[in-house]
Amino acid sequence: MAPRHTHIDWTQGNRIDLLHNGGEFFPALCEAIDQARSLVHLETYIFADDNTAKRVLDTLESACRRGVKVRVVIDGFGSNETVDAVTRRLSAMGAQYRVYRPEPRGVANVRFNVRRLRRLHRKTAVMDNAVAFVGGINILDDYEDVPNDGRGARPRFDFAVRIKGPLVDAVARAQRGLWLRMAWRRRDDWARFYERLRDWSAWRQRRVRHKQPVFDDGVRAALLVRDNLRHRQTIENVYLATLAGARDEILIANAYFLPGRRLRKALAEAAERGVRVRLLLQGHSEYAVQYRACRYMYGRMLEMGIEIHEYMASYLHAKVAAIDGCAMVGSSNLDPFSLLLAREANVYVQDHGFAHALAAVLESELRENARPVTAEALQRRHWITRQIDGFSYLMLRLGVALTGRSSEY
Repeated sequence: MAPRHTHIDWTQGNRIDLLHNGGEFFPALCEAIDQARSLVHLETYIFADDNTAKRVLDTLESACRRGVKVRVVIDGFGSNETVDAVTRRLSAMGAQYRVYRPEPRGVANVRFNVRRLRRLHRKTAVMDNAVAFVGGINILDDYEDVPNDGRGARPRFDFAVRIKGPLVDAVARAQRGLWLRMAWRRRDDWARFYERLRDWSAWRQRRVRHKQPVFDDGVRAALLVRDNLRHRQTIENVYLATLAGARDEILIANAYFLPGRRLRKALAEAAERGVRVRLLLQGHSEYAVQYRACRYMYGRMLEMGIEIHEYMASYLHAKVAAIDGCAMVGSSNLDPFSLLLAREANVYVQDHGFAHALAAVLESELRENARPVTAEALQRRHWITRQIDGFSYLMLRLGVALTGRSSEY
């Protein structure tokens, strides 16, 4: 069912492939870069300095040698530890790059400023305006610093999608918009900015004559972005409308799950209607405060009739949902950071086949690599553990208040 009371720019006839973990994503990404002939544009929150990241950089360098224009945008906080090494490599190969909100140096680095929390958290890539990637997977090795339960290290659990068809235009448009806005802020380079503006105008003229393929067996899909201007609540509103229309099944896998009042109410109302609501959440703590704050909410959610499962094989980094015949895959967690502050990008698909394929992967992980959370297990937790969980929740709620946006959450 399509979300009600929410404007969505639907596109028809898209070919969208689900990519599970970096083992499927990185070969597909590098293959698309290798096939590019004119432009590669990549955005990421984390661009690491590990073997996987070096493989991507090698592929980008090969593209530069072929005369392909390469553009890379990385977040200044997410990539703070590696930004110098990555940008040196990009500069040496002749790629263009920009750092979104670089972290301040010196004393300014310890001063709190809510603007520093407004990050580029989306992960997108477009090659030749012909193929696009959107998801939650950073340029980071799947096995980097993951827990080991004694059966050997297993990869982070995450997803991305590969897109061909009309939706590629929406991803490319979002990338260009941010690239131009970041150029506008470089006030020491006005001449270069106006040159880029002329180039963009010429591109628009060529783009009018270019049509994306429409696949007969393609799916209906839309790109949902979150920014701090026109699309502050787009992703959250689509989630709310989809939850309100759910009749059978809601299955959500989310790395950092701290939903606001409206989302909690929508989940509770769905469970009350008889919809089976299941959450697959982190079982290993990657960031302790977020993990513990989420666990503080377990008891209340169980009382609402919501089933909770913790992923135990490795870190869960996915931000996906399968809700009846709809599916969501992207970068946005259901927490204050993603829904109030960060730039995010999700692909929203209205297709029973695609939603079933995503749900099948999640069902498999629930059976093989997750443990259910029960009221009895919560009661057995040590009282100190429960106090720490409650304090973590309080600290995150205080953080929401400091943003000045608590009324929206």
